[in-house]
Formats: sequence, structure tokens, C-alpha cells
Amino acid sequence: MTFFGWLTIFLFVGLLTLFAIPLGRYMAAVYTGGHTIFDRFFGVPERLLYRVLRVDPTKGQDWKAYAKSLIIFSLAGWLLLYFILRTQTLWDFTGLNPQHFHSGPWNVTFNTTSSFMTNTNWQYYGGETTMSYFSQMAGLTVQNWLSAGIGIVVAVALVRGIVSRSGTSLGNFWQDLIRTILYVLMPLTVVYALVLVFQGSIQNFASYLTVHGITGLSQTIGMGPVASQEAIKLLGTNGGGFFNTNSAHPFENPTAFTNFLEMLSVLIIPAALVFMYGRMSGNRRQGYAIYSTMMIMFLGAVIVCYIAEAHGSPAQHAAGLHTGAIAGSAGGNLEGKEQRFGIAGSSLYDVVTTVTSCGAVNSAIESFTGIGGAVPFANLSASEVIFGGVGTGLYSILLYVLLAVFIGGLMVGRTPEYLGKKIEAREIKLVSLGILITPLAALFCTALATASKAGRASIDTAIAHGPQAFSETFYAYLSQANNNGSAFAGYTGFIQPNAGSLGSHGVTFADLLGGFDMTFARYAPILFALAVAGALAGKRVSPAGLGTMRTDNPTFVVLLIGVIILVGALTFFPALLLGPIVQGLTGHLY
Repeated sequence: MTFFGWLTIFLFVGLLTLFAIPLGRYMAAVYTGGHTIFDRFFGVPERLLYRVLRVDPTKGQDWKAYAKSLIIFSLAGWLLLYFILRTQTLWDFTGLNPQHFHSGPWNVTFNTTSSFMTNTNWQYYGGETTMSYFSQMAGLTVQNWLSAGIGIVVAVALVRGIVSRSGTSLGNFWQDLIRTILYVLMPLTVVYALVLVFQGSIQNFASYLTVHGITGLSQTIGMGPVASQEAIKLLGTNGGGFFNTNSAHPFENPTAFTNFLEMLSVLIIPAALVFMYGRMSGNRRQGYAIYSTMMIMFLGAVIVCYIAEAHGSPAQHAAGLHTGAIAGSAGGNLEGKEQRFGIAGSSLYDVVTTVTSCGAVNSAIESFTGIGGAVPFANLSASEVIFGGVGTGLYSILLYVLLAVFIGGLMVGRTPEYLGKKIEAREIKLVSLGILITPLAALFCTALATASKAGRASIDTAIAHGPQAFSETFYAYLSQANNNGSAFAGYTGFIQPNAGSLGSHGVTFADLLGGFDMTFARYAPILFALAVAGALAGKRVSPAGLGTMRTDNPTFVVLLIGVIILVGALTFFPALLLGPIVQGLTGHLY
């Protein structure tokens, strides 16, 4: 551990908060019809899109109509992406497949399509050896935009349901989506992509380069439109890399400055949405309370991970590798980490992308220490409530807020109320189902994979066995269920002996199970969140009384953290014991 490492962590927290507050104010204006600085730029394109889609933005939708529009739009996007990826060679005439890559197998394409549609970006393939430029841009990058937009509009719809004073309308899905893309994602992404290019990220359509090193061996260097995809990959908490090594690759993450900027870009919209909620609810303290909850849990994860990685593993200590100073790390665990970013930059990046649905990585998570590797497990076990994905984090933690209000109301013997609206049996049933869907999907798929021969075929037992093999399997389905996309490595669904998918084949069990895992765990909670919004939208507001439990003070923050930890611990702790925890308590190398 170093002073510079701790300075990086706390400077990051301060800047995140500083930038998120004004962005939250701006987003509140976007979704409440307020004036924004981009009205004159995007007003005409916005109205044109309404005409093309035949949408009346003044016509509100109840939760069922909102959900129907969302599902239809997502299904159309899935079919289009699957078609693009399965016909990759047909688009050679565009000149955007200079390597003439073939299409991947149908089962891998099914998994990839489900992955990018659900904001997961789980990748069984290496981008630079599998995908053409056209597939990367017209297929994957477009879904990065749309899946991020869907997450945000669901959060906005739930907020409207909570703060609504009359009627059943949650807004208009098409209007919310168009305004999200034009007014929120586009300005941020364009500016961010230009900064990445300035720092050294590439943005071209050139053929791959072949170079010869000092040893005389040849090496192929991938090219492509990287910066544009990298920007929305991070701002939209998508996480899928243009290159196989993701944000450890210098073309995706060239400098220490871009590493810091990438971490900020992952959390800026999820954090801003919380402040947006405070403004839309008419009580900014509500937003501050939720933000404090997220930040406390976030800092706890960062501190544990950084200390564990700086200390090293028991096996490293037994081998005498804990002494000496390496890059200012005082002999910590640098295995699988980029020297450019060090232990602090890698640990912070790992936590940032696993508390969200981003999943981008700048180091190898499977090479973290047992305790350091348990942190991303714990982050994913919180089911995207520690900031979470764009939109996903806000509507997920609001479900926990309603659950905490219900539990708190039972403790004091009063009918639970939140912002003046009574939380009754119907709402709490929907909340409970929305919260438990993700853990159910992750644990069911893990059990099925570890108990079946077809599932064990995805683990290379010559490399991983015991708790490491279980960790790789569990993390794969936990990551996919949480729409995160990061991997503990080792668990595969794609065998690719040659670049361009020639002669490759997928592991059908892992591809199909993972695809269904991602889709079910994405859309079932969305439907329950919208149902909760619909149930609350028409409720009458009662004035606060002397016995009303406050939800904007430190006491409620403690209660909310306790509920989140309790649900996560009861659900996942036995599985964590079988994998990273037992591995962290032994000196044996698995």
C-alpha cells in the first residue's frame, strides 16, 4: 500500500461526487420537460424521430403498455443483431471486414446476441480475432447504446411511479428512450471518444498490421474503430472489449489518465441518476441518503480489495514472494496486473466495474488473491445496488429501499409508508420477486453447470480444480445473471483454433444456459420494477405524521445497508465459502 494509492482512491470518490451532482440536475431537467443546453441542437432530430416512429410523446403509458413497448423493441434489436453476426461475411462489400472473418457458430452467436441486448457484454470470443468492423459498429456498439438507454428509462419510469400524485402514467417509453440517447448518452460519448483519441486510442478502418520484433518473430496488431466503442462501453456500463484483453490493452486504455477517466465514466451516470431521483422526488435528501448507502458499501469493497492485493496471498508469502518493492507495491500481488496501473489502479478498477453492470477489466480477476477475488463476488452478490448499471442500479436499490421501509414499519408497528404512499401486500410481493430473481438465476445455473457433465466440459481441469474451478463456474453465471460480463476466466463456451471463427465451435450447454441466464435475469426484474411503479403511481399520498419513519437520515442508511447485506449473505454466503473464501484461507495453489 502506498500514499499515492490511497490518494487515487479518495480523489476518485471526490471527483465522482463533484461531477455527478450537476449531471443529476441536468438529467432531472431532461426527464421532467425542463430546459437544457442541448434543446436547440437536438430538438429537430427528436421531433423527426417521433414522426418516423409515429410516436405521440404527449400520450402517457401505464406500466403494462410501457413494458410491452420495451419488450417489443428489445426483441427487434435481438433479431437484428443475431442477423448481423450470423451474416458477417455478407457485409464484406462495405469494406468493414478487412480480415475477412467468418461468422461465429450459431450457439456462440446466440450467447453474444443475448449478452449485448441485456447490457451484459459477456464475451466467449476475442473481439480482434472474431468480429468484423461492421459487426463491432452496426451490431455490438449500437446495442451498447440501446441496452444502456433501456436501463435508464426503466429507472425513470419507477421514479415517476413513486413520485406520481395522480393517474397511472409512467411516461412514454419511446420519448424517454429517444431523449436518453440524444440528450444524455450522445453528448457524453462524443466528448469522451475524442479525449480517448487524443490520449492514444485508435479510431480507424485500416487492415491489421504485421510487424517483426527484435527476436525476428512476426506479430499481428489489430486495428479498428476502437475509441467510439470504448466510450459507450464505459459510459453505458456495458463492458465488452474491442480487444480480448479489454481495458488492459493500450489501444483501449492508453495511459494512467485514461484509466482514471474510464473509472469515472463507468460510475458517473449511475451516480448522477441518484441525484436526479432526489430532485424528481422533491426531496434532495432522499438522493443523498441513497448515495451515502452506495458510497459506504463501495468504499468498503475498495479498501478490502486494495489491502488484500497489496498484502499478497498466503501462497506468495509461503514462497517468499512478499518481500521487496516492486513498482511501489511493497511486494504485493502484481500477478495479472498491468504495470502501468499498479495495484491501486487495478483494485479500484475491479471494484468500479463489478459494483456496476460494466464488467470491463484492466487486470485478470482470477489472478487476484483469495480475499481480493472474493470482493467482486461480494459486489455481484449485492445484485447491482452499489451504483449498479445505468438505470439498473437506481431501480434495484429503490426496490431495496421499499423492502427496508416495509421491514422498518413492521419493527415499529406502523403501516409502512414511503414518500407518503403506503407499502402494502401487493407492492412488497412484487418487490421481493424483483429482488430474488437475480440470485435465483445465478444459483440455479451454477448448480446445473457443476452437477452436469455438459457444464463441467467448460472447465479445463488440467488448469483449474477444486475451489478455483467452482469459483470460475459460479462467477460465470453470477456475472451473467447480474448482466455484468466480467469473467473469472477458465470457463469457456467457444473453441476457436483459428482467427476469424474458421474451424471453431461453441460449447452449446454453456452458450445456451448463459444466454437464457442473462435474458431472464435482465427482463424479469425490469417487469417487476415496472409493476411496482404501476402499483405506486395511482396511490393517494398521505401527509407525514409524528410516527412516520424518515427515509432521508443516517438511521435509514444503516437500516438499508443492513437489509442489502442480509439478503446477499443469506443468499450467496454458502456458495462464496465453497470458492474464493476457502481458497483465500489456504496456501495451496489451485
